[in-house]
Amino acid sequence: MGVVSSCCDSCFHSRRSQQYEPLLLENEREAVADLLQFLENRTNTNFFTGDPLSALTTLSFSDNVDLQRSAALAFAEITEKEVRPVGRDTLDPILFLLSSHDTEVQRAASAALGNLAVNSASDREPDNKLLIVKLGGLEPLIRQMLSPNVEVQCNAVGCVTNLATHDDNKTKIARSGALVPLTRLARSKDMRVQRNATGALLNMTHSDENRQQLVNAGAIPVLVSLLNSMDTDVQYYCTTALSNIAVDGTNRKKLAQSEPKLVTSLVALMDSPSLKVQCQAALALRNLASDEKYQLEIVKADGLTSLLRLLQSTYLPLILSSAACVRNVSIHPQNESPIIESGFLQPLINLLSFKDNEEVQCHAISTLRNLAASSEKNKTAIVKAGAIQSIKELVLEVPMNVQSEMTACVAVLALSDELKGQLLEMGICEALIPLTNSPSSEVQGNSAAALGNLSSKDGRTASDDYSAFNDVWDKPDGGMHRYLYRFLSSTDATFQHIAVWTIVQLLESGDPQLISNIRSSTLLNPSIRQLASSRTPTPTSSVGTPRSHHSQHSYQDTDTGEGQGEIQLLARRILDFVDGEGDGAIPRSVSGSHMQPGSSLDESSSGREHEELRRSVREAFGSSSHGH
Repeated sequence: MGVVSSCCDSCFHSRRSQQYEPLLLENEREAVADLLQFLENRTNTNFFTGDPLSALTTLSFSDNVDLQRSAALAFAEITEKEVRPVGRDTLDPILFLLSSHDTEVQRAASAALGNLAVNSASDREPDNKLLIVKLGGLEPLIRQMLSPNVEVQCNAVGCVTNLATHDDNKTKIARSGALVPLTRLARSKDMRVQRNATGALLNMTHSDENRQQLVNAGAIPVLVSLLNSMDTDVQYYCTTALSNIAVDGTNRKKLAQSEPKLVTSLVALMDSPSLKVQCQAALALRNLASDEKYQLEIVKADGLTSLLRLLQSTYLPLILSSAACVRNVSIHPQNESPIIESGFLQPLINLLSFKDNEEVQCHAISTLRNLAASSEKNKTAIVKAGAIQSIKELVLEVPMNVQSEMTACVAVLALSDELKGQLLEMGICEALIPLTNSPSSEVQGNSAAALGNLSSKDGRTASDDYSAFNDVWDKPDGGMHRYLYRFLSSTDATFQHIAVWTIVQLLESGDPQLISNIRSSTLLNPSIRQLASSRTPTPTSSVGTPRSHHSQHSYQDTDTGEGQGEIQLLARRILDFVDGEGDGAIPRSVSGSHMQPGSSLDESSSGREHEELRRSVREAFGSSSHGH
């Protein structure tokens, strides 16, 4: 609006040359003269107060359209160069001009109002955005959005876009009837109008209620169609708006039913020349991938190729958005192998050490955990790619949230009988044991789950090597010995359950040194005896969960009734062995769950009960359900 100054000056001077002055009222002539003087000294003049504002106000409320035009143009130029918090005395004349029937007045007044709506007030200053809406600015702006004049449309929509950046205005705008004309103008052939309209729609997508009203106004098909726009800004606004809309499950269902080309368009935008468009496309796909249908569709649309490229970029927002998307896509079991085969393992492992952003680390390790969930082959590939070495090197130093994800991943990998020996040889116990005493109960539980899974093996053989547990019996940080004592003496039934179950696994190993360590422990045995005789239920927690980001627990919570009975029964089985004569063999009552089919133990009632108990505990420890 830099040319407005010459328009103002020439407008006033031309009236003088045309002997226009006698047609003016006395106060209008004075206002014209004053304003010309103020404009000549504009760099030192505050037009938002005193005589300058009084002159502008007089011209604004004039019945003379030419004077209104001059006032509107002056307001537009002044606010283009300087924006500050203003009061009602400034906004009232502009809002009056906004309701003019003259196109030029409308255009300039809406430009001035849009400029003032850019202002963000401090705590002590009034906010122009709020005051404009409070004084009734939305109604004339909506009328101007319906104008046949493109310039008027553009300025009016731009003003609404700015007003919609304030949270307190969003609902008022949504309820004002502005969404339907905004949606219509998003299809405008004028790119400026289109940009402003899609920007306004984006600003309306930051709350559940407003998103719903936007969907009801028919915005979804418009936004999806504009993903193919040639304008980068329009692409960005529409992609971001759809990403926000896709946060809601009901909206994702609507998108799935009505927009079959959405995923294909978003995948294509991940190859946009614009980094911000690439980033928002990946985030939109991430939100869509909260649903199973989209998890599969993204892979089918070859989205993995672009996601892998973004994951290996050097630009943090791209890394973060693609890592978040891949994590959600990896939730579906059918996507595990395609992700691994597409070459994601090494980049994901590399991101474990991405210390600049813990969210990236969490997404990467959570994805690895999901990829390991359903397949022995995938577990082996993840370990072979170096995941365990990286976790061991990093887990004691990373933030607590990342520790939780890393220990959860180890717990899932430790479910594999084929890999347990490798994991033990790598010394993973040395990293897990200190974390059983973490300030985070979740990290404690996940670490204990991993140790428990490492100690358990179906179909044990004489060649099974449990020396790794002997090596860490007393160290580091008190070793397995101190960890088991802490969990046995915990007030949390889940932790008690983990401890007695793990001790049974160690006894079943047949390792003479481990058995001797447990039998001779003056720390463990009193707690075991107490649990074996206790009938008082102890509190449970939501702890102990090898899980992915926001996923279900790997340990099922021990409830206070039946769970306490399982703890008591396991403790008694341990005592049966600890108090026995002990010849190095596992008592059949303890090892019954690993007996071969047809064993005489299966014929006894106690044996059947014990088998059910052991199966339930193994399932609790061995849950490998996908995360989110």
